[in-house]
Amino acid sequence: MERIVGLWINMSKPEALELALRIKEWFQARDWHVLTEWEDIIKHKVEFLISLGGDGTLLQAAREASSYGIPVLGVNFGRLGFLCEIERGEVFGALEKILSNNFQIQERLMLTVVVNGSNEGGISHRVLNDVVFSREGKDGIITLHANLSGEPTVSYPADGLIVSTPTGSTAYSLSAGGPIISPNVQAILLTPLAAHSLSARPMLVSDEEEIQIFLANGEKCMVTFDGRQSIMIYSGQRVIIKTAPIKALLIRLGTRSFPQVVREKLRDRWHE
Repeated sequence: MERIVGLWINMSKPEALELALRIKEWFQARDWHVLTEWEDIIKHKVEFLISLGGDGTLLQAAREASSYGIPVLGVNFGRLGFLCEIERGEVFGALEKILSNNFQIQERLMLTVVVNGSNEGGISHRVLNDVVFSREGKDGIITLHANLSGEPTVSYPADGLIVSTPTGSTAYSLSAGGPIISPNVQAILLTPLAAHSLSARPMLVSDEEEIQIFLANGEKCMVTFDGRQSIMIYSGQRVIIKTAPIKALLIRLGTRSFPQVVREKLRDRWHE
């Protein structure tokens, strides 16, 4: 039976394209078939997907692959690389481990987001990192109310609000002062952007909560899904956020623990 692997390549990085050719030759020498077109990848049900880029590339790959149950190995060509499992120089050693079944698959929580009353007619978005609410241009502060499972809970007078997964806790939320959350924790994080109230604090809630966000003060607010798609919401519209029914699947080789990744990426020298 033919064995098949897929490549998800950041085409803007020449070094990623170069490595992709080397990976293809490596697999072909071992009688594997390599696919690079997404339509072919999902049609032929590849065993796993290799993402060549940075964290953003891996986010795209893992989000799309989640619908088909395809695990993804992230190879870092970016700067921080919180999510990618290996650096580019470690690729072929990592592939040897995978072909020897010396790896684990880690499930990552995702969110389903529905905007009620929008022109999209309630079409849902699936995110792996975060949903970002932000005021527009030179408009004044906005106030966003968050209800948990239908009950009024917290008000955020601020420049915006980030609702993130544990995976997204090391992205925009981190730069806004939110905590880092272990990927093993099943929770959802709310982090205000430039809050205008001392009581507007980050909040960590159960992944079983249904979160409703609505614009209580201000005419409009931009909502962005994983940094890739945006829509405008207006006063009275509600955004419903809850845990998605499927998980993103990331290949882990056990070479780096989560504390080690945090220490390396944030360059914390206190432990040395």
